[in-house]
Amino acid sequence: MSATPAPAHQRATAESPVARIVLIGVALAFLGLFLLLPLIAVFAEGLQRGIGPFLDAIVEPDALSAIRLTLTVAAISVPLNIVFGIAAAWAITKFDFPGKGLLITLIDLPFSVSPVVAGLMYILLFGSSGWFASVLADQDMQIVFAVPGIVLATIFVTFPFVARELIPLMQEQGRDDEEAALSLGASGWQTFWHVTLPNIRWGLLYGVLLCNARAMGEFGAVSVVSGHIRGETNTMPLHVEILYNEYNFVAAFAVASLLAGLALVTLVLKSVLEWRFDYHRGGTGH
Repeated sequence: MSATPAPAHQRATAESPVARIVLIGVALAFLGLFLLLPLIAVFAEGLQRGIGPFLDAIVEPDALSAIRLTLTVAAISVPLNIVFGIAAAWAITKFDFPGKGLLITLIDLPFSVSPVVAGLMYILLFGSSGWFASVLADQDMQIVFAVPGIVLATIFVTFPFVARELIPLMQEQGRDDEEAALSLGASGWQTFWHVTLPNIRWGLLYGVLLCNARAMGEFGAVSVVSGHIRGETNTMPLHVEILYNEYNFVAAFAVASLLAGLALVTLVLKSVLEWRFDYHRGGTGH
């Protein structure tokens, strides 16, 4: 008696052991060559003269200024993006209104616009010959080549991250929970704090994490609007560039190692949040 042939979907996905080994080997080789090896090289270059010069490069006044500015910009831009992301995701997933598709498209705009172009847009608006130059001069305000310009550029390149994590999650959850809470007499704020926010908290944290990582590592847009004023408008990525151009390789790679370390922390937190998010969805049915 002949054996029953396996279903088509099983035949299509059942790879031989050799094929699986080759595929896994290729993936690991690419990860090692293009991710792990460069990362190890950054730390090795930063520590090539020992821990002393490494620490000296990080605690040097200009480096400390760059670290403070990077953290300050992230501390301003990330909360603003949280507010925008929640508001945009709420509006898109809970309401029907004209222009909804346009709003979704505009949220994705920073993904398609070069960060350098984003920086140039702020130069055209707020530069010395920009559209609002006279207004800023009358108010004795400076946007570009100052911290406000860096914050604005960072907000532009990072604002899709929180919204883009929340929109599909809230679309999947639907409106039933909120409508049930409202029908029971809950106010809008009560519904948000006790129904919506608990349902989206892991996705929100994940979006915040990605937004913060991009805010601290942004180079292109910030480079255009910063003016590269040493000790004042240089973030960590810009400080690394200046040190490298000055052939101060140990200091450049030391600060770059700090950025890489932040990236590794982000990666670990990202993995933890993914696991908790999947566990939460699987355990509660959301």
